[in-house]
Amino acid sequence: MHKEFDWISSRAILYPNDIAIIDATTDDRWTYSEVDRRAEVLATHFVNQGIKKGDRVALLAPNHISYLDFLFAAMKCGAIFVPLNWRLSEEELSYVLGDAEPTLVGVHESFHRTHEWLGVFGQALEIAGNSYIDQLPTYTENIFQKPEIDDKDPLAMVYTGGTTGKPKGAVLSHQSIFWNAMNTIVSWDLKRDECTLTSIPMFHTGGLNALTTPILLAGGTVVLESDFEPEKAVKNLIKYRCTIVLFIPTMYHMIVQTDAFQEATFYDMEVFLSGGAPCPLSVYEEFNRKGLSFKEGYGLTEAGPNNFYIDPEMSKVKQGSVGQEMLFNEIRIVRSDGEEVATNEVGELWLKGKHLFEYYWKNDEETADSFQGEWFVTGDLARKDEDGYVYISGRKKEMIITGGENVYPLEIEHWLQSNEKVDEVAVVGIPDDKWGEKVAAFVSVKSEDVTEEELIRFCELKLSKYKIPKEFVLMAELPKTHVGKIDKKALLDDYAITE
Repeated sequence: MHKEFDWISSRAILYPNDIAIIDATTDDRWTYSEVDRRAEVLATHFVNQGIKKGDRVALLAPNHISYLDFLFAAMKCGAIFVPLNWRLSEEELSYVLGDAEPTLVGVHESFHRTHEWLGVFGQALEIAGNSYIDQLPTYTENIFQKPEIDDKDPLAMVYTGGTTGKPKGAVLSHQSIFWNAMNTIVSWDLKRDECTLTSIPMFHTGGLNALTTPILLAGGTVVLESDFEPEKAVKNLIKYRCTIVLFIPTMYHMIVQTDAFQEATFYDMEVFLSGGAPCPLSVYEEFNRKGLSFKEGYGLTEAGPNNFYIDPEMSKVKQGSVGQEMLFNEIRIVRSDGEEVATNEVGELWLKGKHLFEYYWKNDEETADSFQGEWFVTGDLARKDEDGYVYISGRKKEMIITGGENVYPLEIEHWLQSNEKVDEVAVVGIPDDKWGEKVAAFVSVKSEDVTEEELIRFCELKLSKYKIPKEFVLMAELPKTHVGKIDKKALLDDYAITE
């Protein structure tokens, strides 16, 4: 086994007594030596249960030490770790498990009663508390023969949280996860004294790989928060003296409205990161007002998820930019013919690097459609300004063509959300006999007296006439996907029903 493919063991040798993981609920703490030992014990259990290189081991759990146990055990014995989205329905989870065909399924005690049926998909392993690892059988021979592992061998399989079609299992190799972490450490200048709070669910690549694995590779500390509550998150950032953190825009939207945030002083925090979806500029303003460093990133399950870096000071000048490509990956922004776009021209974003996923599980056709040679075709639109800073314009499939003009929903969403009476916004294209598509805005508002006419007048202050929504749908709350993003498909489905 190459040394970089069991880097948790190497880290444990270098700094055995440094704190690696903290459970924010119980305040239990594990050193790097203890984390490595847990992984060895679990890997031994896997092997003694007949799990071989390439077999899948699935886990259904809130953010918990078991995620790292499973990941690092898989790293040691060659299994493929499959984190399961606990927000999925029984039908959706059954599809994922039927597709992944795990040999073993770990189920955290908080899901035992509601998910007993998971046992039909593989051997069941009960995750009862943080000490479950010590309840595993004691084997006479605790050392197993570690398999030969190639850099392209699968380490994890994360199912995408798309809003259309069936979930796809994105296979991440040992190389994918190692190089995302290494690229992040070097490009973002992460250090051994970093501490982060992981509140984003770890079944999501943002929870598992955006900061958790890079900070552990760098020798820092990861605090696991099992359920996100905005006030509690703020208090934990301060309690554990976190230096860097990632939340998705929905989380930030909730955080900035709390008294805890407004009153807090984050003495140790170097930078707040946003990812998972484009962040409203109103959130930037809240952090700027408090003098806090805030910046935005961009990634996908299939790519990293880290691809860009922007200095926090520059993010104040280039609000909304995800920055420039990191040290060990490349980007292209191309037209439909594959040629690169001009400065400030919108095109499709392509990515290249060792951090990319390898393929979609059992889906050669989707895999082939997702690559142009070594370049991963993201399906996202972006532009690059005259200084080389990249801005995400939205999904290619969400671009609206109305009366022959291209409209990018994100521009309209950002402007509407800057209105103090507006809470959240989703802009979509709706079929229209005259225009081909018409721009429609679904808006949740903070004040009941907001009218469509008022929103139109607000749009006229900045937007070209063809970009102004021809229809506004005012709502109490916008629906969300399983990973906390606004669910535009659900909005369109509801709109079609009510028409």
